[in-house]
Amino acid sequence: MTATDGPSPNGGGPGDGPEPTTGTSAAGPGPRTGAGGGPGGGDPVGHRQGDTVAAVVRQWQAVHPGLDTGPMEIIGRINRCAALLQQAEDAPLRRAGLSRPEFDLLGALRRTGHELTPGELARETFSSGAAVTKRLKQLTERGLVERRGDTRDRRVAHLRLTDAGRELVDGILPAQLAYETAALSGLDAPGQGELAALLGELLAQLEGRLGALRS
Repeated sequence: MTATDGPSPNGGGPGDGPEPTTGTSAAGPGPRTGAGGGPGGGDPVGHRQGDTVAAVVRQWQAVHPGLDTGPMEIIGRINRCAALLQQAEDAPLRRAGLSRPEFDLLGALRRTGHELTPGELARETFSSGAAVTKRLKQLTERGLVERRGDTRDRRVAHLRLTDAGRELVDGILPAQLAYETAALSGLDAPGQGELAALLGELLAQLEGRLGALRS
């Protein structure tokens, strides 16, 4: 197990949870004087020692003391947080029987306000075509999404929310946002702002490098 390993949320198949990452980047958070980022190694300065990833990092440092585990300390925690949030049984999405990727697909149809093709949905939700096809099948069977064939090209489908799908999204979004607010309540407002800014910088960089490879 590496620090980036995590159980697949919602028991989904490929594409239904956080994308797996290996944390092999050479960049780490801040200057390093030891394998763990602190003087002479050990836990990174400023990180709590009680979280799951810290324990995994210490184990890897014992096995390979010369490796820089900085990327693992960041990416592992991002993946672990994502997995815990998606697995939470009390989350409104889970109670509604939706995975986060499914809700993102419904949300894309709601927020854009018009029909989308499967390819457009894949781009809107940063998903593979196969994953979108699987989710659309499930959501269509539930009566939340309906498809319309293109009059000029029968190979093209146009998708939109049903009335039930629109009501579900509009009803669940405030509850989900309230749940996420509570989940973040351990961080004060400046801390949340700083974290959002740092994650935004990381996401922009990854979208620029990795997103181009997937397009």
